[in-house]
Amino acid sequence: MMKCRIRCMSRCIETIQLLNGELRNLEFHQERFERTRSLVLGLSKHPLLAELIQLPCGLEKGLLKCRVIYEKEILRIEYEPQHLREVRSLQLVYSDSIEYGFKYEDRSDLDTLFLQRGSCDDILVVKKTFITDSFYANVIFWDGEAWITPHTPLLPGTMRASLLSRGLIREGSISTDDLHRFQKLKLINAMNDLEQAPEIPIESIHL
Repeated sequence: MMKCRIRCMSRCIETIQLLNGELRNLEFHQERFERTRSLVLGLSKHPLLAELIQLPCGLEKGLLKCRVIYEKEILRIEYEPQHLREVRSLQLVYSDSIEYGFKYEDRSDLDTLFLQRGSCDDILVVKKTFITDSFYANVIFWDGEAWITPHTPLLPGTMRASLLSRGLIREGSISTDDLHRFQKLKLINAMNDLEQAPEIPIESIHL
């Protein structure tokens, strides 16, 4: 808890997909928003994101990223076009001390790991031999029968929670020694659903 209290000087964010005027997976964002406000900021009363976010005119069509930036108070709500990064290769990077259990605006520890990607497009973070997340996304692996997501994510994302609740993916223990069991992977986050995320061959992971 002490680490949470120290880190709470950093701002927190919620990044929500806005598709044709609809905020997607809002119940899972609300759940994480309330958990962060309780455990990091020490607050017991929580506003509803659905009431806080009042869409400006002209945002009823297309795909946008809605970002809610907050401390104890809501600082601002902003809207950005979604720019998808093409990921063709991932470098395994290792850190047994990395922590990102809450969605902080400060991502400096992850930024440091991202610098270790070499010529690859992205990273897969390994903590104590287990696969966690990529730089900006949770990961799911295809074993020939089902999509499996590591049970050790750095940050359990809202899309991950939604897919788990619908039975479209399931959790599993995935260490670096298990990677050979899988054929391909996808990177999922609030802006990338199971259907939207491109498939990446397992051979694209650089050990």
